[in-house]
Amino acid sequence: MTDLPYNGLVTNRLQGRTAVITGGASGIGLATARRLAHEGARVVIADICADDIGTGLADSIGGRFVRADVTVEDDVRNMYAFTKETYGSIDIAFNNAGISPEDDSSILNTGIDAWRRVQEVNLTSVYYCCKGVLPYMQEQGRGSIINTASFVAVLGAATSQISYSASKGGVLSMSRELGVEFARQGIRVNALCPGPVNTPLLKELFANDAEKAARRLVHVPLGRFAEPDEMAAAVAFLASDDASFITASQFLVDGGIAGAYVTPL
Repeated sequence: MTDLPYNGLVTNRLQGRTAVITGGASGIGLATARRLAHEGARVVIADICADDIGTGLADSIGGRFVRADVTVEDDVRNMYAFTKETYGSIDIAFNNAGISPEDDSSILNTGIDAWRRVQEVNLTSVYYCCKGVLPYMQEQGRGSIINTASFVAVLGAATSQISYSASKGGVLSMSRELGVEFARQGIRVNALCPGPVNTPLLKELFANDAEKAARRLVHVPLGRFAEPDEMAAAVAFLASDDASFITASQFLVDGGIAGAYVTPL
């Protein structure tokens, strides 16, 4: 593995395990790819970015890149088949790809095409990824699946993104059900529920609207947005044996939003 700088605590908890990360070329996905690699995992980055970009990122952590559109079931199947053929196992699946487009807002303004596009990327892709990886994990008798949901899966917002919120609620519900169904087969399934994170997605959303950012930030008890590395640390924990008794969980990493009524001044 190449020597990529990392300032956090590294324990090698994932030595010898293989992880597949969708949406792994940016944001939370890329931060997680780096973290898991430094925890000892062999990492496959899956994304729709250009091959040279994805390959460069994967090379920087000693991993591999697969170009995959996770809304296409054949791409998902090929992604896992490649991983199994390359590394011999699939121990961790971080199903993280997602979108939050501007044309997804109030239900009164969101058209059906925008609704369907968000559902395909954020929810149907997780269905494909879980369905695709579970047989490999059943064969091994072990595995950890982490699906990216959101704090909006457990809270309502007047600043609505109706399809995004609905899709993340679906991810949370599906993760809970799969976590229960496959628990006694050695497979854990959890939903990571991040609060607002300083990713390109969030920065683009707030780039030209400081008031919009401030309206959201006031609800965070910690007084800031999360960093991608903080989500990566949560994924590393859920993927490891340190989380061996955690399944069917909504794992909130939200700076206290879901627990707050009045936030500090």
